[in-house]
Amino acid sequence: MMLDLARLLVFPALMAFAAASDLFTMTISNRVSLALVACFLVLAPLTGMGINDILLHFGAGALMLVVAFACFARGWVGGGDAKLAAATALWFGFAHLLNYLLYASVLGGVLTIALLQLRQWPLPYPLTSQAWLLRLHAKESGIPYGIALAIGALMIYPDTDWVTAIDLAHVALR
Repeated sequence: MMLDLARLLVFPALMAFAAASDLFTMTISNRVSLALVACFLVLAPLTGMGINDILLHFGAGALMLVVAFACFARGWVGGGDAKLAAATALWFGFAHLLNYLLYASVLGGVLTIALLQLRQWPLPYPLTSQAWLLRLHAKESGIPYGIALAIGALMIYPDTDWVTAIDLAHVALR
């Protein structure tokens, strides 16, 4: 039961924290990505994932790390976004990586367009006392892409073996 609860809650909670952190501070702490990796390392063997599957998941994470840091080097995404994407790919493996990237890309595009449009209008005076809103509204500020990465991950997560292997009716009855 505890293992099933961990599978249901740990990843979504860390993704929600990453999104909120990026929204309010425009940064994603390294601790979030490290926690995702550490939790994967603990949960993968406990849930019966074999060494070959674990290595494939690490391959997906490593590939994503290389691609994401190439995007970071070009200034397209932040370093926290790159690390979060790689840690998420570790959890998804190759089986769900393309779907995740598709969702994150579309959501990131929508987020970017929405923020660029929002930044064309002055911020209403009652909201100007909120530092995080001022930072988000500033034209020279970046896009908190971690929000799109987290929402994309949360959309894919229910279809992964992490969730589908759980008998949800059994967990709810305890």
